[in-house]
Formats: sequence, structure tokens, C-alpha cells
Amino acid sequence: MIQEKYYQAFAAFAGCNMTLAACAAALCAYIAPAAAGSGIPEVKAYLNGVDAHTILAPSTLLVKIFGSIFGVAAGFVVGKEGPMVHTGACIANLLGQGGSRKYHLTWKCLRYFKNDRDRRDLITCGAAAGVAAAFRAPVGGVLFALEEAASWWRSALLWRTFFTTAVVAVVLRGLIEFCRSGKCGLFGQGGLIMFDVFSSQTNYTTPDLLAVIFLGIIGGLLGSLYNFFVDKVLRTYSIINERGPVFKILLVVTISLLTSFFSYGLPWLSSCTPCPPHAMEQCPTVGRSGNYKSFQCPPGHYNDLASLFFNTNDDAIRNLFRSGSTKEFHLATLIIFFSAMYFLGIVTYGIAIPSGLFIPVILAGASYGRLIGTILGPISNLDTGMFALLGAASFLGGTMRMTVSLCVILLELTNDLLMLPLVMLVLLISKTVADSFNKGVYDQIVKMKGFPFMEAHAEPYMRNLVAGDVVAGPLITFSGVEKVEHIVHALKITRHNGFPVIDEAPFTDSPELCGLVLRSHLLVLLRGKKFTKNRVTSGSQILKTFHAFDFAKAGLGKGVKLEDIQIDAEEMEMYVDLHPITNTSPYTVVETMSLAKAAVLFRELGLRHLLVVPKKPGRHPIVGILTRHDFMQEHILGIYPHLNPHK
Repeated sequence: MIQEKYYQAFAAFAGCNMTLAACAAALCAYIAPAAAGSGIPEVKAYLNGVDAHTILAPSTLLVKIFGSIFGVAAGFVVGKEGPMVHTGACIANLLGQGGSRKYHLTWKCLRYFKNDRDRRDLITCGAAAGVAAAFRAPVGGVLFALEEAASWWRSALLWRTFFTTAVVAVVLRGLIEFCRSGKCGLFGQGGLIMFDVFSSQTNYTTPDLLAVIFLGIIGGLLGSLYNFFVDKVLRTYSIINERGPVFKILLVVTISLLTSFFSYGLPWLSSCTPCPPHAMEQCPTVGRSGNYKSFQCPPGHYNDLASLFFNTNDDAIRNLFRSGSTKEFHLATLIIFFSAMYFLGIVTYGIAIPSGLFIPVILAGASYGRLIGTILGPISNLDTGMFALLGAASFLGGTMRMTVSLCVILLELTNDLLMLPLVMLVLLISKTVADSFNKGVYDQIVKMKGFPFMEAHAEPYMRNLVAGDVVAGPLITFSGVEKVEHIVHALKITRHNGFPVIDEAPFTDSPELCGLVLRSHLLVLLRGKKFTKNRVTSGSQILKTFHAFDFAKAGLGKGVKLEDIQIDAEEMEMYVDLHPITNTSPYTVVETMSLAKAAVLFRELGLRHLLVVPKKPGRHPIVGILTRHDFMQEHILGIYPHLNPHK
């Protein structure tokens, strides 16, 4: 560009971006497709009880880390914050399954965490650590896990996540101190406070509050519209991505070329601005980081649009949040930058690279907030930098639909407690307005990906049904001492993970419910082959043979499989005692309980199976089993279409 070879400059710029983008896309397309996107919807679904394939695998972790590096370096309008939440959850999952046998990383001391509850707690802590590391907001990380990620919360989990994020803050502080010498590139700028925003305004006039309310309404409308377009683009991209890895890479390269064209071409629309006479730093900027990019301008001038496009995302946000710089950006510059960020944020999310939504939303929100602040400057006492912060808050509230966690994250990001009342107000208004049109962006993605997510509240039509109305049949049960052939046959013809155990004669006078046995435990028992020729109890021998850790939750793909168990014809005719591995105190509800109450109970207790027992005595001791599938809208309305609220 110094030699005025502008086309060659664009070719070099776009070529570098497309190379980095292709590397990120190749990692996602060929090694770990689950690493694409932000990962927050997948983590949210897992903590709701949906263990989708490979979403927390070690390969996903590696691709998430390096794919994020390539994606952000390629100049995409994406953030690293969402992927860092997924990264933290993947690390926690690796610890929760005792390491990885496939990669020869196993730790015997971690075997105590190999159960569903402790692994879920670890992954919740990992998600909180990801937010704390990405935003340098320890308390915000705890609140994010509570408000958005976790479906089940308890007091012990509060201090565990708090301890995790405190460790993150200490480690970050140490790394930032180490990197002050310039050994780590652009990392560590600004300490733990990423965007140091200062406000001396403690009193708000009526015009100020009206301006903030207006900003919240606009943020809610823009946020709901953003979610609408993101949903449409994701559905379109899914059709392209389903055609194979080559099409995924081609889509990524196409979006990379489009982003490069916007980043390089739009600054030409902006005129050169004379450098401020009392600038705190060198103008125009020399080097990679700074506020005054020269671009094609003569000495002593800078290009304000290039100062936003040709900066790191953090520096661009810092420029928009800057106080006391009303005339630094022209109105036309803010309009162009907002339009570009809004459009590029929509078309970039959904391609096969790790990508977060926080940074695009903050950039777009800060630009339109600063735009409104510049327009309302004559009637409002608030600084344009404050308007930029409130605009980012309103857009975040309109897209993410979080309130408490976003408020704390923004305050920890900016170190400006004086803005607390206004940030709270703008978040509440934007969320309320946006909720009138659609759901939050992560909820939309969870639904679009088909995860059977259970909401915190029951649907209204569930009040017209009882538990016995939706249980699916036929019900497969086992006796307390069961024939091996029957167990093997049941495991072959079904994919059920839980089976009721019924005690019958000669062990009891009449059939009674003994409890629930899990598929994974049955497979471990069959592999041990502690069978008897006669139908007698042999629980004491089985307890001596197995240890508790034999039945611990297996790591990814490492569980016992039915195909690996060799049972001959003679063993098929033998019997096995199921009493030692049966959960004799499963959660049960009567068949006449309201389905709405059963759904709330199922979710609040974090269950996988809920046994339905008869109301009156004298009948078979169990009516059916309620699983997550039985509470899904598609299943219920498939049986009772007249209850469909949309008809």
C-alpha cells in the first residue's frame, strides 16, 4: 500500500485470510465437526442431560483451540469467548472420565469423578472457567454458569465454580505480568480490565434516562431480528454442510473472501481526518495495535473506518468505548461499520469454524450505541463512550437474553460501577422487548440442532394429561433372577438404557417392583459371567467378584458393548441374579399424576428414568417408564394432535 499497489495489497490480505480460514475449516471438516460454532448450545444441552456424540471429546478440544486461533487470525467477525466456554467444558470432561485411554492420558486419582453428577459439576465449572478466562470476569463466569449453562444448581456447585474462576483470575494475572515485557504479542494489554471505561457522571437527567430506554428498545428489536436471520442462515448452511467436507471448506473460503472485501474495501469510503492535536498516543499509529490507522491517508491524518476494521477485535471495541472522543468517528463511519458488523456477524456464524457470537454482537452494539450517542449529544449529558457501552449491553440482552451475568461481565470488563443502574435498565428493557418476538439465540440453536432440551417450565398442554397417558410400550421388564438368554435378547432388540426389575414367585408372594437396572450395568454383569444353573439368588458371590469402579461411568466410546461379549448356548440357559446391581429406590410417580408436575420433577431432579406405578393395588406393579423422549413436544402432540397450541 505504501507503494500504491492496492490490488496486490488486497490479494496479499485476502490470500492470508483465506489460507488461515481454510486451515480452520479443514480441522473442523475432517477431524472434529462438533467443534464448529460457539459450542455454548452443545454445553447447555449436555448440562440439561443430552450427551450428544463427540461434543466433548479430546479431538473436539484440540480442534476448538487451534480452529479458534486460525479463525480469529483470519479476520472473521467472530469471537473466541464462546469457543473458550466449550474448551473449558472439554477439559473438564476429560478430567471427569479419568483422562483418555486412546491418547494414553489416564489418571487413577480421577476415578472418583466417573459418575454422572460429578462429571456434570466438573463441566459446569469448566464452562464458568471459559467465561472467566475469555472476559477476565471471574464472578461473571459463575453467574453465566448459573443463569445460562446449568439446568441443575445446588449450593455446593456455587463455591466450586467460584473457586474455579478464582484460580482462573490468579493464573491470568500471573500470565499478564509475565507478558508485560512484550514476549506474548498483543496478549496482556490492559491487565484484567479489558476495556477501561471511566465515567464521572453520577447523576442522570430525564433526557438521559429516556435516551437509555430508547437504546434498550432499539437493542431488543435489533437483537430479535438478528436471531431471526441467524436461524435462517444456519438452516441454509446446514444444507450446504451436509454435502461433505469439501463444501464446508468452500463455504468458509467464500465467507473469508467476502469478509476481506468488506474489511479492505469499506475504509475507502471514509475520508481522512486530521490527527487530534492532544492525542495520547502516536498518530497515525505505527505497528499492529492502535487507534489511528493511516490506511491511504497523508501524514498527520488517519482513517477512522480503517481504525476499526484493521485492528484486533479488542482494540476496535476499546476505540468505540473510549470516553471524551466525540469527534473521533464520523456518523457515516459508524453507520457503515454497524451495517458491516451486523451483516458479517450473521453470515459468518454457522460456517465450519469455531466461532463465538459475543464479539460480533458487542462490536455491532457499541457502534450503533455510539451512533445514537453522537446524535443525542446536544440533549444528553452522557458521553458517547458510555452510549457505546450501553448499546453493546442492549444488543447483548436482545440476542443472548441474559441479564444478571451480562451485567456483571460488562462491569468487570469496563471497571465502571457508576454505570450499574443504566446497564441494568437497558438489559431488562432489551430482553423484555426481544422476548416478545422470539427466543434467545442459544435456545434457537439448541432447537434447530434437534437436542431434546427440557425447559424449566412445563408446557400448558401438559396440564390436560397425566403420566400414564404418554408412557410408550411395550414395556420390557426383568425378574430379580433372570435368564441370560432373555437379557441378551432384550439388549439386542432395544436401545433402552433402563429396565424395571420385578420380583416374582418363588421370591415373593405376589409381583412387586424391586427397582431399576441400567443397561451399562447389565453389560458389565454379563461380561463377568457369574451365572448359576438354577434360579437362585447369588448376590453375595457377585458382590465379591466386582468392585464399585467396575460399574463407574465409562469414558467416551470405552463402555462395554454387547458385541464384545461372547456367550455360548449353554450359558444362555443359565440364570443371573440382578439384585446386587439394581437401584432399589428409583424415583416413581403414580399414573394419575399431572404430566406437567412430572415434567418439572423430572427436570429438577436431573433424572433419566421416572417409573410410573399403578394407582390401585392388584395390578401389575409398573405401568411404564417416563424418559426424556416422553416429555418432548413432538411425541406428545403426535399422540394427541388436538392439543397442538399452534392449530
